[in-house]
Amino acid sequence: MNTKTAMITIAGRPNVGKSTLTNYLVGEKIAIVSNKPQTTRNRICGIVTRGDTQFVFVDTPGYHRSRTKLGDYMVNVARESIADVDATILVVEPVANVGAQEQDLIEKIKASRSPAILAINKIDTVEPDALLAVIAAYSQAAEFDAIIPISAKTGDGVEALLKECGKYAQESPFLFPDDMTTDQPERQVMAEIIREKLLWTLDKEIPHGTAVEITKFSERDSGIIDIDATIYCEKASHKGIIIGKQGAMLKKISTMARNDCEKFMGTKVYLTTWVKVKENWRDSDFLVRNFGYSE
Repeated sequence: MNTKTAMITIAGRPNVGKSTLTNYLVGEKIAIVSNKPQTTRNRICGIVTRGDTQFVFVDTPGYHRSRTKLGDYMVNVARESIADVDATILVVEPVANVGAQEQDLIEKIKASRSPAILAINKIDTVEPDALLAVIAAYSQAAEFDAIIPISAKTGDGVEALLKECGKYAQESPFLFPDDMTTDQPERQVMAEIIREKLLWTLDKEIPHGTAVEITKFSERDSGIIDIDATIYCEKASHKGIIIGKQGAMLKKISTMARNDCEKFMGTKVYLTTWVKVKENWRDSDFLVRNFGYSE
């Protein structure tokens, strides 16, 4: 069988639904989601194999104005991911205005000379007539190969988007085994799941100042997986909030994370978590790299 592959970057501003779209395309949770911006920090590949075609979707951090070394890293990942791919999907909200971040991404896409699809996400939140003005605004800003309204949450329009992506597939051996859904090591997926629960349960700036390190990942003969994880935060006061009264918050975070870890791994997981303070780690090149955020 002759096989084809397409590598496609999913780009956009923070909190526009890129990770939700990646998860829907793949059919399982490989990228964490929350209602807070700048959730995704690394470049994550979601792998979709349909018949003779393998799509590799590159989910990127939201393109934003950086204020820390970690932010610099995230913006650079988003920028570099537009180069050397078969196409880019620019995900935007259904707003009839091309914002500065979208304009900047459009310029990066033009410079890369790669084809682009515009995916207008969250169409479940607006009336259909409202999309006409959005399409008009973006059609003036750039020449897209296609403009496809979608809801990454409900899946509306996602199959049409995948079909459009098939036009960019080129003859090539598959890049990954056809039963693989992500290129992330299992340890990294587990760390991201824990960080997602921090984003879900903690307020304001605290979850953005956290990092998770998996210090133990081992499988017993019975198939049970033991995971030890250390949650790092930036202030002693934040540590107290993460642990909570009599450890209640940390227990809640750990229970939620363990449930998702078990779904992903398909087996029972024993998760043990600790919390440590690393002041201002987001502004330390060494610590940013140490926590896995490296090119």
